[in-house]
Amino acid sequence: MRDLESSSETISDSRLYSCKFLQIILVGLASTFDSHQIFITVFTDAYPTWHCLDHTICNPATSDICEIPRSAWDWDGGFKGKSVISEFDLECSSSYLRGLPTSAFYVGSIVGGVFMATIPDGFLGRKQLLFFTTSAMSFTGISIFFSSSIWSYVFLKFIIGFARSQTGTYMFNLISERVSTKWRPRATMIPFTLFVLGLMSLSGIAYLVRHASWRVLYLCTSVPAAIHSIFLYFFALESPRWLHVQGKNEEAIEVLKRISTANRGYLESVSSRLPPKEILEQAPSSSIKDLFIRKWAFRRIVVVMTIMLGLGMMYYGVPLAVRDIKVNIYLSEALNAMVELPTFVITPILLEKFNRRSSVLVNCLIGGALGVLCFVLTLFGRTNIAFALELGSFFCARIGFNLMAVYMIEMFPTCVRNFATTMLRQALVVGGACCPIIVSIGRNVPSLSFAVFGFAVSGLGLFALLLPETKGSSLCDTMEEQEQSDHALKTPQ
Repeated sequence: MRDLESSSETISDSRLYSCKFLQIILVGLASTFDSHQIFITVFTDAYPTWHCLDHTICNPATSDICEIPRSAWDWDGGFKGKSVISEFDLECSSSYLRGLPTSAFYVGSIVGGVFMATIPDGFLGRKQLLFFTTSAMSFTGISIFFSSSIWSYVFLKFIIGFARSQTGTYMFNLISERVSTKWRPRATMIPFTLFVLGLMSLSGIAYLVRHASWRVLYLCTSVPAAIHSIFLYFFALESPRWLHVQGKNEEAIEVLKRISTANRGYLESVSSRLPPKEILEQAPSSSIKDLFIRKWAFRRIVVVMTIMLGLGMMYYGVPLAVRDIKVNIYLSEALNAMVELPTFVITPILLEKFNRRSSVLVNCLIGGALGVLCFVLTLFGRTNIAFALELGSFFCARIGFNLMAVYMIEMFPTCVRNFATTMLRQALVVGGACCPIIVSIGRNVPSLSFAVFGFAVSGLGLFALLLPETKGSSLCDTMEEQEQSDHALKTPQ
């Protein structure tokens, strides 16, 4: 596969910003619509504002709407269906019930991840699996418009979580396996950038339809996602590396030709040097069980999942907990999204200039410290500074995820890369699933959740010391090749 790697290097240098770039954008747009579904409950499930109708028994500053007659107050705008909370009369329900739709989404992502992780890497291919996940997510999102109760809504949120559980895995692998070692840090930041642009656009869409039903927001985000999935099916190209591993060398070369018209003669020579399908079938096969049988692989999976658990708590929890700082919800979500954009410039610099392991470790420690300081300052009423620190902790969580995503790709070979990346994202989602409950409990002590997230990400980030360094390594295809590559990196030159 080194020949195919070098051919990708040649193409990347000549016409990276032509067809290859458009393909990355097409595939990466899946992350835009994925971000909509991840963060949409920040707006649809928010606690709406209300006002008093009978001021003799009601005072908005001191009254609890659960302790006064329903006739004494009303929702602002007089629109009951503005939020899930108001439409389904959850204003006096337990924090568990109010956070159930969000938790159901994350539980669905966990269950879906476990189920889809059992799908072999050789099944269907990166492109087909990405199409199925994006289309299922978008059409389920459209069906939420017709939900009639909180329980049907919770069920559909579970289905959306289940459907999109592997969207990021298939998308990221499809992109990373089509670029060379030189361009990998930069190319893999494009879908992350599109993810953030999706979050920013969500804030804008939510603001534009703020006077409409929460159902309209689901419709405005899911219909474009459905259209994108159709374009994905007809115009996205399969991973040439995956095609090669499946013994489809001619198709792999054809994909490379379609990505760029340059160096066709060189590609033909590469095609003649690639091993045929018969030889690949005779080579030692690898499967998911190799990740558990081989000690080095199992240790890496456990360590990576531990780190991602902490990053997931910080990344998904901070946008939910920021409501406790009493800032404008639309402004805070937009700023959180804007803070992510510089991370896609900084991450490639860190990947190119510094070691993977030390970058992850230092980033987790700084992010954790900022989270704890945010909690402390909130106790003293310094909300403006606390909000700035919240943005800083979110910034570090995003960089940590970016670093770990590329790090993970380099630590595992093509034959098990889908499953390994799935486990990374599973740990991230498990961390996110804990957040609604932690945030709800933390309402009794303002911003306590920031301290919890801070200690989690800094403490679990220390496990990065147990990972190998992979800077400068090429992607491997088999477990044996990965072991040889690791040994070569450890051996002094």
